[in-house]
This record gives sequence, structure tokens and C-alpha cells, in this order.
Amino acid sequence: MTDATAVGAVNTMTARWARAAVGDEGTVLAATGVWPLLALLAGGAGGPARQELEDALGVGADRAAALGGALLGALDGMDGVDAATGLWTRQELPIRPAWEAALPPGVRGALTGDSEHDRKELDAWASRCTRGAIAELPVPLSPATQLVLAGALTVRTAWLQPFRPGWLMPRSGPWRDRSLAGLTRSVDDLDGVLRVVPDTPAGPLTLSGVAGGNGLDVHLALGAEDAPGGEVLEAGIGAVAGRYEGWPGSALPPGAAGPGVQVMEVESWDPTPRVTLTTPAFTVKARHDLLRRAELFGLRTAQDTARGHFPGISPAALALSSGEQSMTASFSAEGFWAAAVTAFSMAPGSAPPRRKVKLISVRYDRPFGFLAVHRATGLVLTAGWVTEPEPGADTMW
Repeated sequence: MTDATAVGAVNTMTARWARAAVGDEGTVLAATGVWPLLALLAGGAGGPARQELEDALGVGADRAAALGGALLGALDGMDGVDAATGLWTRQELPIRPAWEAALPPGVRGALTGDSEHDRKELDAWASRCTRGAIAELPVPLSPATQLVLAGALTVRTAWLQPFRPGWLMPRSGPWRDRSLAGLTRSVDDLDGVLRVVPDTPAGPLTLSGVAGGNGLDVHLALGAEDAPGGEVLEAGIGAVAGRYEGWPGSALPPGAAGPGVQVMEVESWDPTPRVTLTTPAFTVKARHDLLRRAELFGLRTAQDTARGHFPGISPAALALSSGEQSMTASFSAEGFWAAAVTAFSMAPGSAPPRRKVKLISVRYDRPFGFLAVHRATGLVLTAGWVTEPEPGADTMW
């Protein structure tokens, strides 16, 4: 069972990170892969570094390590989610048993000090845990590296109703006249797959939930044309959590009812209202230097090599030397797949009558956001922004 406190704290970090990280280019991130590792670090931190980590995590350091370890276990128990943790230390570095007990069992390995040998071992772990999607552990190694703490996360789901591959050429916006690998599907569940939220801090939002068969959903989020991507994603996280009042598809009036949404009433032999969702297929990759946003993750003081900051991890003085995340995510006709590896290193120092029927068209034909969410808990597993969708054929024939 995932702790509600941890879910809220992770989603808050996801929203803050998304707002800061999304710019003109596409990106993808997983605070779910960062928060548990920060929580484990907080459990062993002391002094100002401990307070900074508490502020970033949204929980006290006394609870953090236990929550972080429990979240790692809960993630690995979710259908469609695999989570792995790795700890590598130099042989001469003493590790306090109480801190190591918060980690999943059997995760500790050795650093030899031979950077080439250690690099091969750590990269092999990252590749193995992500089925080859992430080939390298995102951490620099040197003879001074004393400890590496890493986490790997994969998320996968197959759609309950697959999309139909096709051809998409937007008529306006930054993707105008580009041939894109379009995905389309039409459903009669107007309320289950469409929600327009007219008033958020980012302006109006359109949300489309795409249900997977294993309890995972991917929500597409489209804002106004001039809305900054980071603000759209941040507001989308709040909207998915029900923080803002919105309108389901069945309640939308005719006309332009929201970003990318057109509602029509036409005569048809089939009286069933339908919504047609069109989006491009996409693959997004990103690598994040977490220390560039040290305040967001509570890591400013922990980098100071003039003193040690983690007395609860080791009696030896340790300071943070790196923190990075590598990630990839793909949305296709059949489903969604994502992988993330996060690492921290430390160094010393029948023909009825025709009738009016509602038909709704929802088109994601300009940059948009996506959120992969665990349906039962509301935990946001990954978040991203799409600016470069997959190209399509030159023509539709």
C-alpha cells in the first residue's frame, strides 16, 4: 500500500520540477525516481543539509528514510512498474547498519576505485534494470568516489483500446504542414476520456485520459497556445488530482469548448455520442543534472566539501558530488513505456430515424504534456512535454 503522504509529496515535487524544467524543447522526468533516493539521503543527513532535504521532500527526515524505502517496495509491487535500487561503496567506507536497513535487501555492491571497471559494472546494472533503454548509469566516477546510490524505474502499459495509426498534418501552430505519425481512436465514453478545465493557474486545460489494462493511465494535457509548458504540466497534475473544477465531455456545449476541442451536433443514423481523440506518437528523451536545480531538490549545502553532511550514513565525512537522471518515454498505438535511472554519488571530503447526436473532436496537434499515473493511488510516475512528435509519411496514401 502506497503511503498517501509519500504520494502527495512526490506529486508536489513532480509539479515543481515540471514547472522549472519545461522550456522550448521536449523533456521527460520522474520525481518518483528521485524522491525515494532523496528520502534515504535525508535519513542519514545532518546539520543544514538535513533541513534543506526536509524542505524539498515535504516530510521530516526522521520519517523520510522509512517512507523512501517503503515507496521503493510499493513501486516494485505495482503492476506494470519495476523499481530497483543499487548501493555501491568503497570497501574501506563504513556504512551504518541502521541506515542500510532502510534499503531493499541485497542491493549493495562494491566500488574498486578502478573507474573503468566500476563504470562497466554500473552501466550493466542500469541497462539490465531498464531492459536496455538506459545504457549508462548517469553518474561520473573517479578514484575519489566513495559511494553511489541509484534507482531504476520502468513503467509500461498496453491500452485497453488501441489507437489506429494514421497520418496527421496540423493546419496551424508550430507543427503546421508537418507530416506526423498520427494516432486516432473513437469512443462513446465522453466523460471517461475527456475533461475540460476552464480555470487553472495556467489558463484553460484539456485533459484526455488513456486507460491501460494494468491500472496505469496516461493523461494528455493541452493548454492555450501561449501557455508556458511548465505551467501547463504543473496545472495538469493538479487537475488530474481533482484540484480544479472541470466539465466532462457530455456537458460541453457546441463549438470550441476547450484547447483542441471542437463539439458538433450532426444528424446521424447512430444516436450514440462519440469523442474522437487524435494525437501524434512520440518518444521523448532527457538527461537532468539535479544539482543545477539544487534548491528544488534540497541539495545546495550537501555539495559543500568543507565538511561532511551524512553522519547517519557513515562516520566518514561525505559530501554530494553528483546527482543526475536519464530518462526515455514512448507513446504508441499499442501502449506507453518509460524508463528512468537516477544516481547520486558522494566523495569525501436497424435504420432508426436520423437524429441530432453530439460528436467531439479532440486534437493534440501542437506541443502538449503527458502524465503517467497509477490509477489506484494517483501517484504521478512520469511527466513530460512533447515538442518533437514522431514523423509520418510524406503523404497519406
